[in-house]
Amino acid sequence: MPITLEGSCHCGAVRFTVESSTPVPYQLCLCSICRKVGGVGGSINLGAHSNTLNITQGKEHIGVYKAMMDRDTPEEHFAVSERNFCTKCSSMLWLYDETWPELLHPFASAIDSPELEAPDELVVIKTNSNPNYVRLPEGRKKVFEDYPSDSIESWHKKHNEYVE
Repeated sequence: MPITLEGSCHCGAVRFTVESSTPVPYQLCLCSICRKVGGVGGSINLGAHSNTLNITQGKEHIGVYKAMMDRDTPEEHFAVSERNFCTKCSSMLWLYDETWPELLHPFASAIDSPELEAPDELVVIKTNSNPNYVRLPEGRKKVFEDYPSDSIESWHKKHNEYVE
């Protein structure tokens, strides 16, 4: 049975629960979007089942940001994905992308319980977008310039961390 994740924003205005079969925070994204919305260190997203999202408090305080892709070029356009955040404190809560409507990607930083299990090895992605001043975390890690071939689900299954 999937794990119930309980999350909130920093100020406590927004609270939510969601069921996850992929709860290990193993993948750190350093793309420009994740660095600018999640802080200099990037973002770690989990996987969850979108149909289980339950906003228990503060729905009226949720805003949506659609990232600008290819900014300042003739190909400039908005991303399909939606980053949901608290409009009172700006905490990032989850990402939703209509390309995969069954999935939701909570930001690990928004999860209050259960305490998330640290992976044996971190996967660091999108280093091709990483400025020189951002240092990679210490410890065991695999580093990818772009996206690795494993999805969040396939990584969890490969590492026997997938929760049916």
